Amino acid sequence: MAGTPPLLAVEGLTKRYGDRCVLNAVDLAVGEGETLVVIGPSGSGKTTLLRCINHLEPPTAGLVRLRGVPVGVDGNGRDLPERDAARQRSRIGFVFQRFNLFSHLSALDNVAIGPHKVLGLSRAQARERAQAQLHKVFLGEHMHKRPSQLSGGQQQRVAIARALAMQPELILFDEPTSALDPELVKEVLDAMRALAAEGMTMLVVTHEMAFARQVAHRVVFMDGGAIIEQGPPQRIFGAPSEPRLQAFLQHLQH
Repeated sequence: MAGTPPLLAVEGLTKRYGDRCVLNAVDLAVGEGETLVVIGPSGSGKTTLLRCINHLEPPTAGLVRLRGVPVGVDGNGRDLPERDAARQRSRIGFVFQRFNLFSHLSALDNVAIGPHKVLGLSRAQARERAQAQLHKVFLGEHMHKRPSQLSGGQQQRVAIARALAMQPELILFDEPTSALDPELVKEVLDAMRALAAEGMTMLVVTHEMAFARQVAHRVVFMDGGAIIEQGPPQRIFGAPSEPRLQAFLQHLQH
């Protein structure tokens, strides 16, 4: 809607490791309910962008705002205490390439632990919420299994349910299917499609171009730590204007 501020605003985000600039003054806005897909070659800064948005990596410069409130810092630009940062971070879900599940816990308890420990729900309330989210990603009959008893696709869907159980305002996905065998990719993408259809705000780094074409409201192409081109998927894939994007898409076709 015109005049509505973005849910997420990234302003001049820069990340350096010594002399190496991994993110170079990135500006980006994500609207409520938008699915934004970030594509680009390896090493272009995509993962670092997500980690700086969530303040898992403190940016060298720039600011991230969630509903206008700075993420990871106070009003004077100082880093928040870890307890405050963790509570704020819970509003931004993160689904990693590797599932990062606790091997000794069931799927149910992997999902319930965040609402219980971070949000302060009782154990019963947290497990009730976890059950609902596991059903949402089609894992109702597997909730008492440990990660070692689940396929990679099922483990990644547990990770998505874990993010959802915190009731975040948006979810960041960092190449959520890249560690999966090809036959398991579809079940994870189907769960993500269902979330997009429900209006969950999502920022997705992926190499799954068919998913980007079908589900994204907007596609962002990154290279060299900067946003080179962005727009609706039909234009990005059908009529790219930047030579680097044209070369990237041509390379994918071979």
